[in-house]
Amino acid sequence: MTTMTTPKASPVFSVCVYCGSKPGKQPEFAQIAVQVGTWIGAHGGQLVYGGGRNGLMGLMAEATLAAGGTVVGIIPTALVEKEWAHHGCTELHVVDTMHERKRLMADKADAFLALPGGIGTFEELFEVWTWRQLGYHDKPVGILNSLGYYDGLMAFIGQVVQEGFMGEWQTELVTLGTEPEALLQTLVQKAGFSPRAKVELI
Repeated sequence: MTTMTTPKASPVFSVCVYCGSKPGKQPEFAQIAVQVGTWIGAHGGQLVYGGGRNGLMGLMAEATLAAGGTVVGIIPTALVEKEWAHHGCTELHVVDTMHERKRLMADKADAFLALPGGIGTFEELFEVWTWRQLGYHDKPVGILNSLGYYDGLMAFIGQVVQEGFMGEWQTELVTLGTEPEALLQTLVQKAGFSPRAKVELI
């Protein structure tokens, strides 16, 4: 099932963002989510996300809409029944399973970005990273390491490489950044859009 609000002009680019359904303990995390949504909306982009109204997810969606962007939420029926859905999305797709949700999110995105979040965020990040490694897509993947949130994870990934379970080339499939706007612009550029015509001059 899909519900839609008033149609907008076609977005310039589409970024799938994974992030927490909770706000986190540090207020900076909420500010980061708002920055990401505002940048996407202000540059004529589309946010693709898990369709929730809580935590960083809800803040990011609201910021994207407020800045004039398009928001595509994709959420399984079970979470709608728990009243977690954001019904103000430009498009809200209600699907049967988590697998269908993630596949549709990937189909609708030009790039992927992970913000701070919990186990669901980690699972989605690793899955889309794995898909790129296996050649199922060639879309850029980014990790926003604001406040050093992902320092521990990246240290562990380094250990995995040292132990021979990953190669350096696999780590290079992900772009790490600490500044939301700079990382978003990098991902959009890597997705094949001209930064002057498509982003900077909007």
